Amino acid sequence: MGDAKAWEKLRGEAALCRRCDLYCHATQTVFGEGPVDARLMIVGEQPGDLEDLAGRPFVGPAGQLLDRAMADAGMDRARAYVTNAVKHFKFEQRGKRRIHAKPNGGEISACRWWIDGERQILKPERIMMLGTTAIQSLTGHPQTIRSLRGQELALADGTSALVTVHPSALLRMPDRAQAKVEYARFVDDLRAAAKGL
Repeated sequence: MGDAKAWEKLRGEAALCRRCDLYCHATQTVFGEGPVDARLMIVGEQPGDLEDLAGRPFVGPAGQLLDRAMADAGMDRARAYVTNAVKHFKFEQRGKRRIHAKPNGGEISACRWWIDGERQILKPERIMMLGTTAIQSLTGHPQTIRSLRGQELALADGTSALVTVHPSALLRMPDRAQAKVEYARFVDDLRAAAKGL
């Protein structure tokens, strides 16, 4: 069972993070949220524009899609801990819009300090990794979703982990019929992550 005081302390420390340069342009650190005794931890890639402004993970369009998929999979988001591998929003400014930019290996590595801290406090039974940045953060090296999806993995500390796409990838699919198929696969992946918990 997680330690709420330890989690609050870690969150406070993360709010002052200067481990890489991403803090220079982001509005704030976006730390994970959810019960510290959650059996399932869901790890995304990084906050988006809305998450950066709100200071909460998965509140934008990808978060809304995740909520819907979790409900369709019979899961209660309030019982899972949701976080990101990288805690600051990395973006490129295009006019008035801030467009997501993929974190590099150094940024992912620097931020691993925080995700490792969250894991040590929560001690989840299973982790669902959404996207390649989460995979790289938690396994220590880049791998493709295609090569790992559908397998139950054991992380270095023995924690069970599964891999799926990030919901933002589903939102970017131009072919609506294909997006519907991929959404169903995403729901199935979430259902597998919750199985037995």
